[in-house]
Amino acid sequence: MQNPTRPYHRAEIDQRFTKVKAQMHQEALARGGDGIALYTDCYTGETLRGGDRYDYEHIRSSEEVFMAYRDRLTNAEIAEVVNCPENVSVTLRTINQSKGKMRMEDWIANIDNINKYNINVALTKNVLRKADNGIQKMASTFM
Repeated sequence: MQNPTRPYHRAEIDQRFTKVKAQMHQEALARGGDGIALYTDCYTGETLRGGDRYDYEHIRSSEEVFMAYRDRLTNAEIAEVVNCPENVSVTLRTINQSKGKMRMEDWIANIDNINKYNINVALTKNVLRKADNGIQKMASTFM
């Protein structure tokens, strides 16, 4: 059993995130086919190309996942869970910065956010469901 009160720590999460982002970038370059990365924004469904202002995004925040599993998993295991493929995607930097650490459900509860950032609510809810399922599946491999 792990220390259930240990503080949030993200060194291992960030190390793994760096590797995941590099792999995603290579895959996006291959998709682009012209040396420019090609992504689909996970919340709008819009096409993003290299040079666009986008961020790699943890759908469920690393802190939220850490706190949920810190009593059962090591930091290295949590890093794998946080960075599972279903929980890492790409979105416009403006969306990521506006959302900050808020849960996406809370952020899209504000209709102004949906309208201002052209959020596809059905797509977003599907992305959230997939992230939750991926996190649970990955965590179960360690428990």
